[in-house]
Amino acid sequence: MAEKGGISVQTEHIFPVIKKWLYSDKDIFLRELVSNASDAIMKLRHLSAIGEAKNIDDNYSIWVVIDKEKKTLSVSDNGIGMTEDEVKKYINQIALSGALDFIQKYDSENKNDAAQGPDGIIGHFGLGFYSSFMVAERVNISTKSYTDAPAVFWTCTDDGEYEMVQGDRVSRGTEITMCVSENELEYLDKNKIGEILAKYCAFMQFPIYLEVVGEEPAKHKETDAEGNEIDVMDERKPINDTEPLWQKNPSLCTDEEYKEFYKKVFFDWNDPLFYIHINADYPLNFKGILYFPRLKNEYESLEGQVKLFYNRVFVADNIKEVLPDYLLMLKGVLDCPELPLNVSRSYLQGSAYVEKIAAHIVKKVGDKLNSLFNVERESYEKCWSDIKTFVEYACIRDRKFFDKVKDSLLFKTTDGEYLSVAEYNEKANKDKTEKVIYYTNDPVQQAVYVNLFKARGIPTVVLEHVMDSQFITSIEQGFENTKFMRVDADASALRGDGDADKNEALEKLFTEASGNDKLKVELSPLADEKIPALLNIAEQSRRFEEMMHLYKLSGEDVSAYSMPLEATLILNSNSNLIKKLSTANEDLAKQLSKHIYTLALLGQRKLSAAELSEFVEASGKLMEQLL
Repeated sequence: MAEKGGISVQTEHIFPVIKKWLYSDKDIFLRELVSNASDAIMKLRHLSAIGEAKNIDDNYSIWVVIDKEKKTLSVSDNGIGMTEDEVKKYINQIALSGALDFIQKYDSENKNDAAQGPDGIIGHFGLGFYSSFMVAERVNISTKSYTDAPAVFWTCTDDGEYEMVQGDRVSRGTEITMCVSENELEYLDKNKIGEILAKYCAFMQFPIYLEVVGEEPAKHKETDAEGNEIDVMDERKPINDTEPLWQKNPSLCTDEEYKEFYKKVFFDWNDPLFYIHINADYPLNFKGILYFPRLKNEYESLEGQVKLFYNRVFVADNIKEVLPDYLLMLKGVLDCPELPLNVSRSYLQGSAYVEKIAAHIVKKVGDKLNSLFNVERESYEKCWSDIKTFVEYACIRDRKFFDKVKDSLLFKTTDGEYLSVAEYNEKANKDKTEKVIYYTNDPVQQAVYVNLFKARGIPTVVLEHVMDSQFITSIEQGFENTKFMRVDADASALRGDGDADKNEALEKLFTEASGNDKLKVELSPLADEKIPALLNIAEQSRRFEEMMHLYKLSGEDVSAYSMPLEATLILNSNSNLIKKLSTANEDLAKQLSKHIYTLALLGQRKLSAAELSEFVEASGKLMEQLL
């Protein structure tokens, strides 16, 4: 016959495990105890709200007190307190959560109201209290229930032996006093405790005070009615902000408050570019504020920082799992009460809830960009250069994001004007079936081409980052009949009035001068007669070469995929130099053709060291003939 029963654990075996392994970060014990104190107040506030607790003084507070002489650290509250039976149930039985019992009992119609319902309660596991033994050799509990039942005093050593008697506490609430172990005396240092509270409890909803026994309160000087200078004790202030900005209604928050909150939390004294206040209701139920940080220079780290909270209690720093990789530069806070307090990264990676949070954040970022484009265009243009790379990368990585923001994408022209795709097409491609957006990846190098387009009233946008070549491919796929073409790629757009001509002698001369028998040479009028020749590189051919170059840099063997670069040298039939070239003597014609070809090449890209050296030497010889 099968035997059934519950597993029992002896305290002498479980306590060493708790002491050493309960949390990877020992500092968390203080977070657990302060969270328990907050829960105790939350429970009492709820009972008072529904009329079950009468005549309750709602001046709630939590105290953390250091007594260096006694070597104790205590956490006290004026919350619900405990009766003897509750101490037996929730303290003497490890991992039996009082918070869970309370939630199940008082889950009411107000459950989604943090001020009334019990969902603001933090603890659920019942192990938090025992984290105190990670730093203490003995822990005392002095507690009195709001029901006015007799007070209880409970004491336990770190070997699990406890004693419980009637206590002498006269006011409701609970005080946990830890007799700190000799090897953990750092937890009697005020700065150390202050840092822990600032990290984990900075935004808890009830005021937290830190005090050192015997330490004189801070004072300041004032003048009395008779003109005498007197010492006045400073008003005691809580160490936490009980009303964090993310908990407020966005319509009630000012721009200055958002900036101050950003600087306070992230110690960045530069104003953020903009921010997104998230207040997601059912079924996601999370709040937060995300900031686009301002980069001081292009070499600054792009890594952001997202702080994860659980009902205002800090859980973890720099949680990447709640954001897609293309938004990791964001800084912000997210308060997610649906996640467990002791959440692990492995849990986050497989959580459908986290995936929904990430999707909602992406949507809100897209909404914000569209709002800035449509409502705050001037501000949007000012910050575009800072966010351009992030937005482009997001569009490449996430098609849905691209579809959401594609009409709000901006392109800066060589004249400093910002245009969307629609605005560029309206300006340069009106009534054209095939829309072409002309761009330069080097406005200085390609200035000759840019000026030719400018003379025809066609703007040129600047795309000078490595990512831009991939980005414009996304644009072309997302906008019907729209393509991007570099200014040196469209021979038809560079030509002036008149037809192309055929001159085999000139074609042969320049083919030999280039050293490239695959080079196409054509004689055609250009809009500017001062330009003797331009080099035209086919857009798709050049893009393929650039892509292969990137693959090669990453270590891949791309030799099997090489293809010739489609290049055409356009000789300007309107140029006097080209016209006279046919009548020059053979030697001078060769020198001039080489010089003209190199100038055309120089307008398209930088010369190699060998090309530059040869060009300088040839230029010197050519000038000698002019003397």
